[in-house]
Amino acid sequence: MDNKAKILDIAMNLNRIGNWAVDDYDGKKTRIITFLNQTTGYISSIDQSSFNQPFKKTFDRFLLEYSKLEKNAKAGPANTLFWAEQAMTWGNILTHRSITI
Repeated sequence: MDNKAKILDIAMNLNRIGNWAVDDYDGKKTRIITFLNQTTGYISSIDQSSFNQPFKKTFDRFLLEYSKLEKNAKAGPANTLFWAEQAMTWGNILTHRSITI
């Protein structure tokens, strides 16, 4: 699987996770954590050396935010709607920016 496909899988997972969190975070927490773990695996398998500079900046920022999202999800976010919005926002950003990879 190439980097672009992995980025799009990450983006899709973030949007799914965000939707589940909005619907019923507590009821779907196990599924959310499972997909976060899968997403983390995708992230660790990406070869960032092939990224062009504009996308690399976006991805570096994403990595900082993702670590916070993951940590908050596992602890149980204080505001699930805000958390979900952040996850979906990053999903949309990565989808849009993947065009430039």
